[in-house]
Amino acid sequence: MTSKASRIDLFSFRTPHMRAFHLTWMAFFACFFAWFACAPLMPLIKKEFGLSIAQIANINIAAVAVTILVRLIVGPMCDRYGPRKTYSGLLLLGAIPVLGVALAQSYASFLFFRLCIGAVGASFVITQYHTSVMFAPNVVGTANAAAAGWGNTGGGAAQALLPLMVAALLMLGVSETLGWRLALLVPGLLMLIMSAVYWRYTQDCPEGNYDELRARGIAIEGGKMGDKSGGWASFGAACANYRVWLLFVTYGACFGVEIFIHNIAAIYYVEQFGLSLKSAGLAAASFGLLALFARALGGWLSDKVALKGNLNARAGLLFIFMLGEGLGLLWFAHAGSVTLAIFAMLSFGLFTHMACGATYALVPFIDRKALGGVAGIIGAGGNVGAVAAGFLMKGVGNVQQTLSILGMVVIAAALCAVAVRFKAAHRAQEQVLGAPQLAH
Repeated sequence: MTSKASRIDLFSFRTPHMRAFHLTWMAFFACFFAWFACAPLMPLIKKEFGLSIAQIANINIAAVAVTILVRLIVGPMCDRYGPRKTYSGLLLLGAIPVLGVALAQSYASFLFFRLCIGAVGASFVITQYHTSVMFAPNVVGTANAAAAGWGNTGGGAAQALLPLMVAALLMLGVSETLGWRLALLVPGLLMLIMSAVYWRYTQDCPEGNYDELRARGIAIEGGKMGDKSGGWASFGAACANYRVWLLFVTYGACFGVEIFIHNIAAIYYVEQFGLSLKSAGLAAASFGLLALFARALGGWLSDKVALKGNLNARAGLLFIFMLGEGLGLLWFAHAGSVTLAIFAMLSFGLFTHMACGATYALVPFIDRKALGGVAGIIGAGGNVGAVAAGFLMKGVGNVQQTLSILGMVVIAAALCAVAVRFKAAHRAQEQVLGAPQLAH
């Protein structure tokens, strides 16, 4: 029997821990690439369907609304069926609307497929669940943040690559209408490939797969020994934990803002500063590509302050990151030139990604017996934040004013991080649980 890994052997695929680590971020990358593939092409789609700002707001809301429900469901599903089955199934089923959006012939059909694509955003919860059960307390924050961060770059990659794919197709003589549709086939095919790879090369936890462990009478992290009802009891326990709802708010204010920026950045740069589709896509991509290191940095710093302080120090660090995010967002909203806007976006983006990493560095310690429920609810909070931002933009009718209001909301939400506290008994229990892995 193996145990949780107490170190990250980055260039290894030999252990189930590292296979899970690498394949979770790769699967997450494929899902985020698909989730945000439409965003950089919205100027073309707006032109073809004659979309109004209200309709674009509806599309942005649809892109994240369903994710709220699916994130709440897949967390408990991980406890019940295991992350391997859950992820493989999500990738397989999620590819259907991703491929279907290329066939949309009207605003209504495009909106429907965009709504369904939102389900693939739930991949984040499975990623965080899988790395949480594979890594020990001393590195779990880093593992969670790095896997999520590298997966998140799928959003940035989509912003950069999809316009280039369309440009290449246009050079070959393909029309704009057909070009964006062909480009959107790529992420769907990538998800189908990752579904097969994930099923073949991962396992649920260090000891094996949940169904096999339950059959042998071995207890698993997400539920009691032999418990086949799985995650719904853990979901109820997570709902009763006040820390879950505080982090629900903080994650809405950091990841929700991240999603909102992904959805509006390209079209904002086109309309506010007159950039071309290609230039706007590259500018927007720089925000997403911060996830290559910024999320991991947030998780790594959280692990470091926890070693020198305690779990409460993790919450204090999250507060600092969110304060920086809110102030930077206000700066971005009032930037008077494209150069200043990009610099401001990168500044607040750094804090935003680090705040996301620091949030999920806390998640494994909230309630070990309800890990799926905790991860699902907090993850859903990110999408609630994005939906709220979408409705705010629809109500305000101006992206710049929306960004200003969001900056103030983020600063207020940072106070929730300060309110997350762990009693001495809880901290002592976590030290005891982490000791066996640290001894290896």
